[in-house]
Amino acid sequence: MLDFTNCNILDVIAHQVGNQTNDEELILSASLLNTEDPRLRELLIKYFLYPFKDIEEFYSFTFSDEDFTLNPLYQYAISIFSEKKSFKTKSESIAKHLYEIALHPQIKSGDLFVVTFENISIDGELVNALGLFKSENRQEFLQLNKNSKDFSLRYDDGINIDKLDKGCLIFNTEKETGYRICVIDKSNKSNDARYWVDFFLNVKSLKTNFLQTNQFLGIAKQFVTKQLSEDFEVSKTDQIDFLNRSVDYFKKNETFDKQEFEEEVFGDSNVIESFRKFDQTYRQENEVELSDSFEISAQAVKKQARVFKNVLKLDKNFHIYIHGNREMIEQGIDENGRKYYKIYYENEA
Repeated sequence: MLDFTNCNILDVIAHQVGNQTNDEELILSASLLNTEDPRLRELLIKYFLYPFKDIEEFYSFTFSDEDFTLNPLYQYAISIFSEKKSFKTKSESIAKHLYEIALHPQIKSGDLFVVTFENISIDGELVNALGLFKSENRQEFLQLNKNSKDFSLRYDDGINIDKLDKGCLIFNTEKETGYRICVIDKSNKSNDARYWVDFFLNVKSLKTNFLQTNQFLGIAKQFVTKQLSEDFEVSKTDQIDFLNRSVDYFKKNETFDKQEFEEEVFGDSNVIESFRKFDQTYRQENEVELSDSFEISAQAVKKQARVFKNVLKLDKNFHIYIHGNREMIEQGIDENGRKYYKIYYENEA
């Protein structure tokens, strides 16, 4: 968990990074930015750090053959953390590195901010951090000025501090395993835009409780929605019931146990065997490593629950939301061949 209450900005520099494939330039700043104004520092902290406040997924550096020590950003981070005087020159190296790897013509040019922070709390430990933030989308705004009783209106374009396009925080902890890092990449979800995570940062997910909770719920959802109906004759209602039971297990328990989950959610030994085969194949094909027991992340459950659909759509006439007891809804066909659902309830809201 991250806490920025006592955080302070130390140094800030900005470089303009174009796309060399599109004949755009790399423009390096001659000096650090002046951030002595208290209000400016507040706005910068809001822009740089607030998007990370609820993040629970962490990464570490990697590289070819998973030798993270070969990652250029890992080496730049070591220099900046260990020697304050190296900040400006290493920030230039970071900008050059981004310029060299961002070769796809669809990659947008932008302003790269390199920032150092002190006193960020991560899981209760106060650490310094190196931040890398890229602003790719500028927005037009109007400014109304008052001079005596006259008003004037002008326009300009700038950075929306409520929308961070790309960013990462490299925390000065766990150096021996590639540092602990968190990442944001909101501007584009296409494969071409993965350059920020895969080619510039070159990071891999840490095996945290958040990651394991998120991944296992994802596997359960894939099994219920794609594999279950191929192996067994199940109705849409049964599928929704399995999805609801999966989420409910994670909501009501603090720790996950795979065998317990299988028995509570699927029950039938044949379904459990089918799930185990699917789970094993999925992990191998997607290179996923999961423990059979771990502490459940409530944040990951909340995130995954949003995509677990519990809506039964009937033609274009009805949507039935199924949240609980499967036994309260029955499916049938009348004497005229019309399909129907019978719903039981105790109270009407």
